[in-house]
Amino acid sequence: MKDIVHTTGLSRTVKGRKLVEGVELRIRQGEVYGLLGQNGAGKTTIMKMLAGHVAPTAGEISLFGQRLTPSSKSALSRVGSIIEYPVFFEHMSAIANLRLHAEYLGYYDEQAIAQAMELVRLKDVGARPVKEFSLGMKQRLGIARAVIAKPELIILDEPTNGLDPVGIKDMRDLVRMLNQEYGITFLVSSHILSEIEQVAHRIGVVAEGRLTTEMSLEDVAKQRTDYIEIATPQAERAAYLLEHELGIASLKLLDGGKLRVYDLSRSQSEISRMLVLHDVEIEGIQKHAGTLEDYFYHQITGGDRVG
Repeated sequence: MKDIVHTTGLSRTVKGRKLVEGVELRIRQGEVYGLLGQNGAGKTTIMKMLAGHVAPTAGEISLFGQRLTPSSKSALSRVGSIIEYPVFFEHMSAIANLRLHAEYLGYYDEQAIAQAMELVRLKDVGARPVKEFSLGMKQRLGIARAVIAKPELIILDEPTNGLDPVGIKDMRDLVRMLNQEYGITFLVSSHILSEIEQVAHRIGVVAEGRLTTEMSLEDVAKQRTDYIEIATPQAERAAYLLEHELGIASLKLLDGGKLRVYDLSRSQSEISRMLVLHDVEIEGIQKHAGTLEDYFYHQITGGDRVG
């Protein structure tokens, strides 16, 4: 598959503060690429640069093999985006909002508008004013607006933010459907790893404005880290004993009196026995299969070593 997004040294600095630095990003045609990172990590700034909303202060962006410059932005006509919260004229109907957007794009096609509304399952409420829509409906309307001009790439910034479980599932299903049935490539950001895990083919992690790693979900699945979780009111003492009595250094203290052990060279029964012998109260101990979140926290950020 060819790359339809390729950045080299992508950076943006505002008032001396580096928001994004040296990002080398590749997104392949036909994939869903998940951009992961905590709030403030730089995800939105990267997306704004790719969508042409703000200019990089250094580096280059290529979309569909064409370099994006202030004087050459024709490739952006092949990109749809929802960055931050989708804004509409609340007093106008959903259909009227889409018609206005289509006129702005110079792509007025009543059939395309109707198809977009049907795609996002809003065709029966098109005459209602947007102010009556739930957050989930507004997010779907935002995607309808993004697909009117039949883009090849859609950029979605935290599309499940604020949605209830039903809205989250609807958004996830919509991204999958548009990707699988229409071949649209997606760049989707989130700080919720479990959401990205369910929809993305590849993922990139952004931390402090840098893209720290990229990998496929298949690679992640091969490298998941199982762990033993211990519930104890003496978590710090338990961590000390695990390291100094059993030689276990790969562990993480959690809030609420919990401790995770990632080094499984010692069995659960060995750990329990040692802690009991040292008068550590154990409220619960259980082995868990690692999730994507556990993998990224432990393998990429290194977890918390006690010692």
